[in-house]
Amino acid sequence: MSLIAQNITGILNELNANTKLIAVTKTKPLEDLLEAYQSGFKRFGENKVQEMTDKYERLPKDIEWHMIGHLQSNKVKYIAPYVYLIHGVDSFKLLKEINKEAIKNKRVINCLLQIYIAQEETKFGLSKEEAYELLTSEAFGQLDHIKIIGLMGMASNCDDTEKIRQEFRGLKTLFDSFRALESKSISMKELSMGMSGDYHLAMQEGSTMVRIGSAIFGSR
Repeated sequence: MSLIAQNITGILNELNANTKLIAVTKTKPLEDLLEAYQSGFKRFGENKVQEMTDKYERLPKDIEWHMIGHLQSNKVKYIAPYVYLIHGVDSFKLLKEINKEAIKNKRVINCLLQIYIAQEETKFGLSKEEAYELLTSEAFGQLDHIKIIGLMGMASNCDDTEKIRQEFRGLKTLFDSFRALESKSISMKELSMGMSGDYHLAMQEGSTMVRIGSAIFGSR
Protein backbone atom coordinates (compact mmCIF):
# COMPACT_ATOMS: atom_id res chain seq x y z
CA MET A 1 0.00 0.00 0.00
CA SER A 2 1.38 3.42 -0.97
CA LEU A 3 2.01 6.12 1.64
CA ILE A 4 -0.89 8.23 0.30
CA ALA A 5 -3.22 5.21 0.52
CA GLN A 6 -1.99 4.52 4.07
CA ASN A 7 -2.64 8.13 5.09
CA ILE A 8 -6.16 8.06 3.63
CA THR A 9 -6.93 4.75 5.37
CA GLY A 10 -5.57 6.09 8.67
CA ILE A 11 -7.77 9.20 8.53
CA LEU A 12 -10.87 7.27 7.40
CA ASN A 13 -10.41 4.97 10.40
CA GLU A 14 -10.41 8.02 12.72
CA LEU A 15 -13.55 9.59 11.27
CA ASN A 16 -16.96 8.72 12.62
CA ALA A 17 -19.72 7.30 10.44
CA ASN A 18 -21.23 10.74 9.79
CA THR A 19 -18.06 12.47 8.58
CA LYS A 20 -16.84 12.29 4.97
CA LEU A 21 -13.26 12.95 3.92
CA ILE A 22 -12.49 15.40 1.10
CA ALA A 23 -8.88 14.94 -0.04
CA VAL A 24 -7.55 18.43 -0.81
CA THR A 25 -5.53 17.96 -3.99
CA LYS A 26 -4.65 21.59 -4.82
CA THR A 27 -1.09 21.97 -6.19
CA LYS A 28 -0.66 18.18 -6.12
CA PRO A 29 0.53 16.38 -9.27
CA LEU A 30 -1.71 13.98 -11.17
CA GLU A 31 0.39 11.03 -9.94
CA ASP A 32 -0.63 11.75 -6.35
CA LEU A 33 -4.31 11.93 -7.29
CA LEU A 34 -4.05 8.69 -9.25
CA GLU A 35 -2.38 7.03 -6.28
CA ALA A 36 -5.34 8.06 -4.10
CA TYR A 37 -7.80 7.01 -6.80
CA GLN A 38 -6.17 3.60 -7.24
CA SER A 39 -6.59 2.99 -3.51
CA GLY A 40 -10.35 3.40 -4.07
CA PHE A 41 -10.69 7.04 -2.95
CA LYS A 42 -12.63 9.35 -5.30
CA ARG A 43 -13.55 12.55 -3.43
CA PHE A 44 -11.20 15.43 -4.27
CA GLY A 45 -11.23 19.13 -3.36
CA GLU A 46 -9.60 21.93 -5.36
CA ASN A 47 -9.49 25.67 -4.78
CA LYS A 48 -8.65 26.95 -8.27
CA VAL A 49 -11.00 26.50 -11.23
CA GLN A 50 -8.34 26.06 -13.90
CA GLU A 51 -6.40 23.47 -11.94
CA MET A 52 -9.58 21.53 -11.12
CA THR A 53 -10.74 21.56 -14.74
CA ASP A 54 -7.32 20.44 -16.03
CA LYS A 55 -7.36 17.51 -13.60
CA TYR A 56 -11.00 16.69 -14.34
CA GLU A 57 -10.19 16.40 -18.04
CA ARG A 58 -7.22 14.10 -17.46
CA LEU A 59 -8.56 11.81 -14.74
CA PRO A 60 -11.33 9.16 -14.54
CA LYS A 61 -14.83 10.56 -14.75
CA ASP A 62 -16.23 8.89 -11.61
CA ILE A 63 -14.30 11.28 -9.36
CA GLU A 64 -16.43 13.55 -7.16
CA TRP A 65 -15.02 17.10 -7.53
CA HIS A 66 -15.51 19.61 -4.73
CA MET A 67 -14.78 23.30 -5.30
CA ILE A 68 -13.52 24.39 -1.88
CA GLY A 69 -11.82 27.72 -2.70
CA HIS A 70 -13.14 31.21 -3.29
CA LEU A 71 -15.09 31.08 -6.57
CA GLN A 72 -15.43 34.08 -8.88
CA SER A 73 -18.69 34.43 -10.82
CA ASN A 74 -16.92 34.59 -14.19
CA LYS A 75 -15.31 31.16 -13.60
CA VAL A 76 -18.49 29.24 -12.78
CA LYS A 77 -19.10 28.24 -16.41
CA TYR A 78 -15.93 26.12 -16.49
CA ILE A 79 -16.94 23.84 -13.61
CA ALA A 80 -20.74 23.86 -14.03
CA PRO A 81 -20.81 20.75 -16.27
CA TYR A 82 -19.16 18.47 -13.73
CA VAL A 83 -18.69 19.94 -10.23
CA TYR A 84 -20.24 17.78 -7.49
CA LEU A 85 -20.42 20.40 -4.72
CA ILE A 86 -19.43 24.07 -4.42
CA HIS A 87 -18.40 24.73 -0.80
CA GLY A 88 -17.66 28.44 -0.79
CA VAL A 89 -20.78 30.32 -1.90
CA ASP A 90 -20.47 33.73 -0.26
CA SER A 91 -22.87 35.99 -2.20
CA PHE A 92 -26.24 36.02 -3.91
CA LYS A 93 -24.52 37.23 -7.10
CA LEU A 94 -22.47 34.02 -7.17
CA LEU A 95 -25.54 31.85 -6.53
CA LYS A 96 -27.36 33.55 -9.40
CA GLU A 97 -24.46 32.78 -11.74
CA ILE A 98 -24.31 29.14 -10.60
CA ASN A 99 -28.04 28.84 -11.25
CA LYS A 100 -27.63 30.35 -14.74
CA GLU A 101 -24.85 27.92 -15.68
CA ALA A 102 -26.72 24.99 -14.13
CA ILE A 103 -29.67 25.72 -16.42
CA LYS A 104 -27.35 25.66 -19.47
CA ASN A 105 -26.00 22.29 -18.33
CA LYS A 106 -29.45 20.89 -17.50
CA ARG A 107 -28.53 20.10 -13.92
CA VAL A 108 -29.14 21.18 -10.35
CA ILE A 109 -25.86 22.15 -8.66
CA ASN A 110 -25.42 21.50 -4.95
CA CYS A 111 -23.89 24.34 -2.92
CA LEU A 112 -22.88 25.20 0.62
CA LEU A 113 -23.08 28.73 1.99
CA GLN A 114 -19.73 29.84 3.39
CA ILE A 115 -20.17 31.46 6.80
CA TYR A 116 -17.57 33.81 8.24
CA ILE A 117 -16.68 32.33 11.65
CA ALA A 118 -13.02 33.29 12.17
CA GLN A 119 -11.69 36.53 13.63
CA GLU A 120 -9.48 37.11 10.60
CA GLU A 121 -9.69 39.66 7.82
CA THR A 122 -8.43 37.24 5.16
CA LYS A 123 -11.34 34.80 5.30
CA PHE A 124 -14.38 35.02 3.00
CA GLY A 125 -17.98 34.33 3.97
CA LEU A 126 -21.41 35.59 4.86
CA SER A 127 -22.43 36.70 8.33
CA LYS A 128 -25.17 34.68 10.02
CA GLU A 129 -27.62 37.52 9.34
CA GLU A 130 -26.67 37.76 5.65
CA ALA A 131 -27.06 34.01 5.21
CA TYR A 132 -30.52 34.05 6.79
CA GLU A 133 -31.56 37.03 4.70
CA LEU A 134 -30.36 35.31 1.51
CA LEU A 135 -32.14 32.01 2.23
CA THR A 136 -35.44 33.69 3.07
CA SER A 137 -35.40 36.20 0.20
CA GLU A 138 -37.90 36.10 -2.64
CA ALA A 139 -35.05 36.29 -5.17
CA PHE A 140 -33.46 33.11 -3.77
CA GLY A 141 -36.79 31.31 -4.07
CA GLN A 142 -36.71 31.89 -7.83
CA LEU A 143 -33.43 30.00 -8.36
CA ASP A 144 -34.54 26.50 -9.24
CA HIS A 145 -31.30 24.95 -10.50
CA ILE A 146 -29.30 25.20 -7.30
CA LYS A 147 -29.73 23.48 -3.96
CA ILE A 148 -28.23 24.67 -0.69
CA ILE A 149 -27.37 21.44 1.11
CA GLY A 150 -25.48 22.92 4.06
CA LEU A 151 -22.85 25.32 5.37
CA MET A 152 -19.08 25.66 5.25
CA GLY A 153 -16.73 27.53 7.56
CA MET A 154 -13.03 27.99 8.28
CA ALA A 155 -11.94 28.43 11.88
CA SER A 156 -9.25 30.87 13.00
CA ASN A 157 -5.72 29.80 12.14
CA CYS A 158 -4.39 29.67 15.70
CA ASP A 159 -3.37 27.29 18.50
CA ASP A 160 -6.26 28.19 20.79
CA THR A 161 -8.30 24.99 20.64
CA GLU A 162 -11.09 26.45 22.80
CA LYS A 163 -11.51 29.35 20.39
CA ILE A 164 -11.58 26.99 17.39
CA ARG A 165 -14.06 24.73 19.16
CA GLN A 166 -16.37 27.67 19.88
CA GLU A 167 -16.24 28.79 16.22
CA PHE A 168 -17.17 25.28 15.04
CA ARG A 169 -19.88 25.02 17.68
CA GLY A 170 -21.39 28.35 16.60
CA LEU A 171 -21.53 27.16 12.99
CA LYS A 172 -23.21 23.89 14.02
CA THR A 173 -25.83 25.86 15.98
CA LEU A 174 -26.54 28.00 12.91
CA PHE A 175 -26.69 24.89 10.70
CA ASP A 176 -29.26 23.32 13.05
CA SER A 177 -31.35 26.49 13.14
CA PHE A 178 -31.43 26.66 9.32
CA ARG A 179 -33.08 23.24 9.19
CA ALA A 180 -36.34 25.06 9.88
CA LEU A 181 -36.00 26.68 6.42
CA GLU A 182 -36.26 23.33 4.58
CA SER A 183 -37.68 23.72 1.06
CA LYS A 184 -37.12 22.36 -2.44
CA SER A 185 -33.97 24.51 -2.61
CA ILE A 186 -32.74 24.10 0.99
CA SER A 187 -31.82 20.83 2.67
CA MET A 188 -29.33 21.17 5.53
CA LYS A 189 -27.40 17.90 5.27
CA GLU A 190 -23.71 18.80 5.07
CA LEU A 191 -21.53 20.82 7.43
CA SER A 192 -18.09 21.31 5.88
CA MET A 193 -15.63 22.31 8.59
CA GLY A 194 -12.23 21.08 9.69
CA MET A 195 -8.87 20.79 7.93
CA SER A 196 -5.59 18.92 8.59
CA GLY A 197 -4.86 20.83 11.81
CA ASP A 198 -8.31 20.89 13.40
CA TYR A 199 -10.45 18.12 11.91
CA HIS A 200 -10.67 16.16 15.17
CA LEU A 201 -12.24 19.19 16.86
CA ALA A 202 -14.53 19.78 13.87
CA MET A 203 -15.71 16.18 13.93
CA GLN A 204 -16.45 16.38 17.66
CA GLU A 205 -18.54 19.49 16.99
CA GLY A 206 -20.65 17.88 14.26
CA SER A 207 -18.79 18.27 10.95
CA THR A 208 -20.03 16.00 8.15
CA MET A 209 -17.14 16.87 5.79
CA VAL A 210 -13.48 17.48 6.61
CA ARG A 211 -11.12 18.96 4.01
CA ILE A 212 -7.67 17.40 4.44
CA GLY A 213 -4.60 17.90 2.26
CA SER A 214 -1.23 17.93 4.00
CA ALA A 215 -2.07 15.00 6.34
CA ILE A 216 -2.65 12.91 3.19
CA PHE A 217 -0.17 14.23 0.61
CA GLY A 218 2.45 15.87 2.80
CA SER A 219 2.94 19.61 3.18
CA ARG A 220 3.13 21.76 0.07
